[in-house]
Amino acid sequence: MIEACCLDEDVAALSDGHSTLIGDRGVTLSGGQRQRVSLARAVYSDRDIYLLDKPLSSVDPEVALTVIRRVVLDLLKDKTVLVVTNQLQVTVLCKISSICIVIHCV
Repeated sequence: MIEACCLDEDVAALSDGHSTLIGDRGVTLSGGQRQRVSLARAVYSDRDIYLLDKPLSSVDPEVALTVIRRVVLDLLKDKTVLVVTNQLQVTVLCKISSICIVIHCV
């Protein structure tokens, strides 16, 4: 899971590896690291349906594509996954069964 979410280098850089305390009393993570940790936690939960709302908006495009390939297209291939994103490069990879475009006007 750590490798699939591109967290292997991040975990290796932490003082106590995957046992490092994160949060108020521990180290702080970047926005992209937090998103990838949240995604890993979600996949560990082993659910039938996943709602991923901009799961990689704070991650650079190359890492986002790698994570989508490894997580959504591989680990979650037999699950129902709804991905909400504004990164069009992500949609090219996915086997899309339906597309819903929502335009929000104020």
